[in-house]
Amino acid sequence: MVVKEESSCVYKNGDAPVEARVKDLLSRMTLPEKIGQMTQIERRVASHAAFTDFFIGSVLNAGGSVPFEDAKSSDWADMIDSFQRSALASRLGIPIIYGTDAVHGNNNVYGATVFPHNIGLGATRDADLVRRIGAATALEVRASGAHWAFAPCVAVLRDPRWGRCYESYGEDPGLVCEMTSLVSGLQGVPPEEHLNGYPFVAGRNNVVACVKHFVGDGGTDKGINEGNTIASYEDLEKIHIPPYLKCLAQGVSTVMASYSSWNGTRLHADRFLLTEILKEKLGFKGFLVSDWEGLDRLSEPQGSNYRYCIKTAVNAGIDMVMVPFKYEQFIQDMTDLVESGEISMARVNDAVERILRVKFVAGLFEYPLTDRSLLPTVGCKEHRELAQEAVRKSLVLLKNGKNADKPFLPLDRNAKRILVTGTHADDLGYQCGGWTKTWFGLSGRITIGTTLLDAIKESVGDKTEVIYEKNPSKETLASSEGFSYAIVAVGEPPYAETMGDNSELIIPFNGSDIVTAVAEKIPTLVILISGRPVVLEPTVLEKTEALVAAWLPGTEGQGMADVIFGNYDFKGKLPVSWFKRVEHLPLDIHANSYNPLFPFGFGLNSKSV
Repeated sequence: MVVKEESSCVYKNGDAPVEARVKDLLSRMTLPEKIGQMTQIERRVASHAAFTDFFIGSVLNAGGSVPFEDAKSSDWADMIDSFQRSALASRLGIPIIYGTDAVHGNNNVYGATVFPHNIGLGATRDADLVRRIGAATALEVRASGAHWAFAPCVAVLRDPRWGRCYESYGEDPGLVCEMTSLVSGLQGVPPEEHLNGYPFVAGRNNVVACVKHFVGDGGTDKGINEGNTIASYEDLEKIHIPPYLKCLAQGVSTVMASYSSWNGTRLHADRFLLTEILKEKLGFKGFLVSDWEGLDRLSEPQGSNYRYCIKTAVNAGIDMVMVPFKYEQFIQDMTDLVESGEISMARVNDAVERILRVKFVAGLFEYPLTDRSLLPTVGCKEHRELAQEAVRKSLVLLKNGKNADKPFLPLDRNAKRILVTGTHADDLGYQCGGWTKTWFGLSGRITIGTTLLDAIKESVGDKTEVIYEKNPSKETLASSEGFSYAIVAVGEPPYAETMGDNSELIIPFNGSDIVTAVAEKIPTLVILISGRPVVLEPTVLEKTEALVAAWLPGTEGQGMADVIFGNYDFKGKLPVSWFKRVEHLPLDIHANSYNPLFPFGFGLNSKSV
C-alpha cells in the first residue's frame, strides 16, 4: 500500500511561494522519484505502473499517435486524465505534464481549429493576431487535457530547401521576434514586474509554451534538416538567438534543444550553448527538454552506447529527456550514472527543480485534471473566424494582371461560368500541410473544415456555374471560351522534417504544366499552396493573369475566397525572399548578389499591378 505524505507539506500549499514549494518537495524525493521527473514517455507505453513504480513525470504523443481514429478532444481528455490519476496515486502525488505538438492549433485532434502554419503567419506581420491565435490554441489544448504545447518554433529561415521551412515565421530575425507574441497567447501575458527568464503561466485557460529548437535550426548548411549550422557565435547572437530573448522576456516556461549541430557539435551535447549561454547568461529558469530521441542521435549508429548519450546530454544541460519508448533502460542507465558520480546529484537536483518550478507555476498541483467546461471552445465559431482572419491576412499577391492598367483581381463573383481546377482546390489535408492529424500530414477530408472549392461555391452568385475538375480534361479546355476565368490551385503535398528536405523545389504533380495548359486557354488566377517559395517557371509567370501565395492556410479556406472576390484586400508580405532558381540559394538580403524573383517584404494589393 502506498503511504501518502502528510497533507501539511509546504509543497501541497497552493498559497506558499513557488520556490518554497519546490525546495520542500525536492527534499522529500528519492533518486528514483527525481529521475522519473526527468523522464518523458510516449502515450503508447504509458501504464499505471509507469507512474506508480517508475514515477514518470511527463507524457507526450507523437504526431499521429492517437487514442483511436478521429478521437475528439473529450476522448483525449479521458486518456490524459487516466494517466494523471495514476500519477496522483504515486507516493508524492506529483502530477504529470502532458505535452503535444500543437504547432498550428491543436492540430493532432479531430475537429480542432487548424490555423495557418507559421510561414503564413509571418506573412501577416500581425503580432496581435498571432497572440490571439496562441490564446485560442491554449483553450483547445486545455480542453483536450494537455498542459503543454511544443510551440513556437522560432527558427530563422536561411534556406527554403529545409523541410521545416513552414514552421518558421520567416528569414528575418526582427520578423521572427515580433511573432514570438504566440508565447503570450499560449501562456498569458506576465505582469510588468515579472522576472526575465522565470517561467509564467497565467491560469487554467493557458498552457506551458516551448520555444524551439535551440539554436540555429533554421541556419543549417544547404537547409539540411538536423544538419550543421556553420556560424560564428556573433552570427548566432545576431541571427538565431534574438527570438529566444523575446520569449524569455515573456516568461516562456520551456525550451527544446535542436537536433542540429553548431560548427559540428550537436546541440544536445553543447554545454556552452545550453548551460553557459541559455541558463547562465540569458537567465532561463524553466526547463530544457530534449527533442524526440534526441539523445539517441548523439552516437553512431543511432541509439548505440545509450549510457554515453545520457551522460553527455544531461551534463550539457538537458533537464527532461523525451525518451520516448525505452524508459526503463533510460532510468536504469541514468541511475547508474548518478550512483557512479558521472552525473552529479547537483545536476539532477537542478533539473528536477526546474521541472517542478514549471509544474507549480502552471497550477498542475491545484488543477491536475481537465476542465471539461472548455470543450465547447474546440473548433468553435470564434476560433474558426480567427483562423479565417489569419488566412486573409497571410495571402501574398505576387501578380495582378498582365497589363498595368487592367488588374485581374478581385474576381467577379457573378461571372456566368468559372473553372476551378488543380490538385489543391478541394483537398483539406493538402491545405493544412504537415503536423495535421499525423506527423507528416494527409490528403483528403481529414478533419472538419472548408476547402478552397467549398469557399468558392459559397462565395459566388446564385447564377454562377462552378465547374470543378481536379485535373482539367481536354474536353473542358477545348470549350474554354465558355469560361469567364479559371482558378487553379497547385502546390506541395504535406511533409514534415527530413521528409520535406527538397533540393529541387519544383511544383509537384506537374503543377506548372496544369497551370500553363489552363492559362493558355482561359484567364487564370493561380493559388499556390505550399510551405515555402517554389520554382516559378517563366511560362507560369507570363501566361497567368494573377498569382497568390497562400502558404498552408489550414482548415478555414473561406479566408482565401474572402480576398480573391474582393470582400477584403490583400495584406500579406513575403516573410522570405522568393528565389529565381535553386542554384541561387541560399539568398542573403544583405549581399550585393541578392537578386530574387520577389524580394523579402514584397506583396501587392488588388489595386496595384
